[in-house]
Amino acid sequence: MILRNDNSRRKFLKKSIVIPSIMIVPRHVLGGEGFTSPSDKLNIAGIGIRQWGMGSGNLSQCESENIVALCDVDYNRSVHTFNKYPKAKVYNDFRIMLENQKDIDAVVVATPDHSHAVITMMAMKMGKHVYCQKPLTHTVYEARVITEAARKYKVQTQMGNQGRSSDEIRKLKEWIDDGAIGPVRELFAWTDRPIGGNAWDTFAVKAKSKEKPPVPEGLDWDLWLGPAKYRDYHPDYHPLSWRAWIDFGTGSMGDMGCHILDPAFYALELGAPSEIQATSTHYIPEIESQTYPSASIVRMKFPKRGNHPELKLTWSDGRIQPPVPDEFKNGEQFTLSGAMLIGDNGKITHDSHGASGVKIIPEEKMLEYNQPKPYLPRVNTSHEKDWIRACKDGNPASSSFDYGGPLTEMALLGMIAIRCKNEKLLWDSKKFKFKNNEKANSLLHKEYRKGWSL
Repeated sequence: MILRNDNSRRKFLKKSIVIPSIMIVPRHVLGGEGFTSPSDKLNIAGIGIRQWGMGSGNLSQCESENIVALCDVDYNRSVHTFNKYPKAKVYNDFRIMLENQKDIDAVVVATPDHSHAVITMMAMKMGKHVYCQKPLTHTVYEARVITEAARKYKVQTQMGNQGRSSDEIRKLKEWIDDGAIGPVRELFAWTDRPIGGNAWDTFAVKAKSKEKPPVPEGLDWDLWLGPAKYRDYHPDYHPLSWRAWIDFGTGSMGDMGCHILDPAFYALELGAPSEIQATSTHYIPEIESQTYPSASIVRMKFPKRGNHPELKLTWSDGRIQPPVPDEFKNGEQFTLSGAMLIGDNGKITHDSHGASGVKIIPEEKMLEYNQPKPYLPRVNTSHEKDWIRACKDGNPASSSFDYGGPLTEMALLGMIAIRCKNEKLLWDSKKFKFKNNEKANSLLHKEYRKGWSL
């Protein structure tokens, strides 16, 4: 459905409008150094663009281009963004938008995780460039297929792990390559997610309730569910708590792993783990099969990779942190989210996104270190603008799906281990299967609701 771009909910649901096309003026007519002709601009569509959400933030970094279409299933939470770009055509169904609006060159996808793959695949099949929020997909299978499809359809892509475009993540790799702490054999990574209080604790009570709240006006609940199996609307799912639910989100590791594990994935060339095992706390028995735990520990082993030795990774969430190292002085503590790389000759810590706050510990060792001359190319722009540049010049962006897909696979394999808690899983990435656990194999993908597919 095409929707009128104004403040009327009724018009959002019932009306349509056609916006006149933008007039293209030749560059030589306007001229001027640094001027970008309208014909040199991408026509970008945003899908999942509620106010203060990641989608609206991504679009704000794309305003050098033409924002020509906007799509969201929830009018009331998106009207601010609709009004911000009054020339854009407005939709509540991305399928209709992509089928009907032929001038779209590229799309930004920032919906809940369970819809990422179906939207991204349709856009790529139609030749659209795609910027998709992290994690790239909802299942490991989707990550593999979406990565392969990006190559097949020869489109430019970017996953929304913005730290991948930072200087710090490149500096970390330069340090590792320089042997700053020697061969790295162990990695700790942690996050405080879920944050804002423990929303998981309220679900058991509400799951028992027979209340059936009405769907808010302006929300198309069926479209919000998308490929997920049908269930009645409840505010526990939308707008903010969907990450906790297996049908919609990917838990804390899926949410934050593509940020926190990104620096080590890059610097240590991690690839796929060979062994995974997880344990968890605070599962709620009444809805254990529906939600992720509020706290978990995931352990992975990575085989030898080139010059890098075998590595052990310990991931923890729900405010569980590793032991404070002896190198910390004067009561120093870990940040709420971050990682610590342990080498034969020292330790490196960093904060959450893209190795921000990267440093060798203790401080005196950092001060003594003669840092290597930077040699890795820097991005020198925003993550979104790097994608825009890739769409125009054909050179891949910093987190193209060739990179973001395998990173997502690694994080989502951890979520499978959490659902198979306490069982050691042996993963064969080339054969795309667990060698020893059929339950785990069954969790590599999901069944789509009728009418939805890749």
